[in-house]
Amino acid sequence: MSNHHKPDYLLIIAFAAIILFGLLMLSSAGAAISYQQFGDSFYFVKHQILLGLIPGIFLLLIMAKINYQFWKKLTIPLLGASIFLLILVFIPGVGAEFGSARSWVHVGNLFSFQPAELVKITFLLYLANWLEKRGATGIKDFYYGFLPFLFLLGVISILMIKQPDMGTLSVIIFMSMAVFFASGAKIKHVAMMVGGGVAAIYAMILYSPYRAARLTTFLHPELDPQGIGYHINQAFLAIGSGGFWGRGFGHSRQKFQYLPEAIGDSIFAIIGEELGFIFCIIILALFIFIMYRAILVAKSSIDQFGRLVVIGIISWFTFQAFFNISSMIGLTPMTGIPLPFISYGGTALAVNMAAIGILINISRQTKKSN
Repeated sequence: MSNHHKPDYLLIIAFAAIILFGLLMLSSAGAAISYQQFGDSFYFVKHQILLGLIPGIFLLLIMAKINYQFWKKLTIPLLGASIFLLILVFIPGVGAEFGSARSWVHVGNLFSFQPAELVKITFLLYLANWLEKRGATGIKDFYYGFLPFLFLLGVISILMIKQPDMGTLSVIIFMSMAVFFASGAKIKHVAMMVGGGVAAIYAMILYSPYRAARLTTFLHPELDPQGIGYHINQAFLAIGSGGFWGRGFGHSRQKFQYLPEAIGDSIFAIIGEELGFIFCIIILALFIFIMYRAILVAKSSIDQFGRLVVIGIISWFTFQAFFNISSMIGLTPMTGIPLPFISYGGTALAVNMAAIGILINISRQTKKSN
């Protein structure tokens, strides 16, 4: 039976610290572009608070109150919502196109949101319940466990490839595979998926000049520093010029129209430039600490559903954070994955905080307090 107790306060404090730090860095990284575009140096941080933090706090408190097992009753509607939200972006007059991606939905003239961010949480809850129902034996079965899992993931993947939103898709695939593996899947089935994923990436690179150019830039960033390699070279310049202690908060030079996506995917480079190596390590340590505390919650969860939801949430946050950071320092190719809780994006922050709420609720019902 569940034993309600105090939540994991260390986990809550770590999340609060990283969210507040994100707002602080956004106020600095976005100052130049905010003033240039809107005549207000704090435009982006105000929007992040209004459309991300405030709805996020509301969602966090609601999710923390609702017993996480309640979501089991809504698995089919959640899956339907996942698919419906991804289809919405293709409806003329509703979906909005930014750059080459059609991954936003307009709600009248009030605001826009990114359905793929909501799908991370709705699909995870569905998947965790579906895997729990299959049981340890069913998950290992090729026809009862493996193929249906591939089909479910395939439906979501096709809709996201059509947008295209490969960065968010990679997060969902990693999260889903982590949950599938944790549910007791056979190693060979997981290996087959990894092999299929590698083959798919190779095919996309082979038939997409843009992705091939990105791979070339990753392997040889020095080849075209003013062309395809401009972004990563500017990121290197920002991080390198920060040194150990940084230039000082607010003193970034790269944010003045040199570094692309300074408030989005590239905000870690601004952190490195302004606050130096020491704060980069602190950010990494915070994400590692969050992962560690969440693993403790997963280990002491009272049921498989709760355990899988925690594993899904923490694999989502961890993969996204480390992939973003590694792309900024040249360890992986750049894919447009934002840094959780820190990069600009109201939908992402609100959804992430809703996931934290679920995590808090599960931590209140573990077998023992962590």
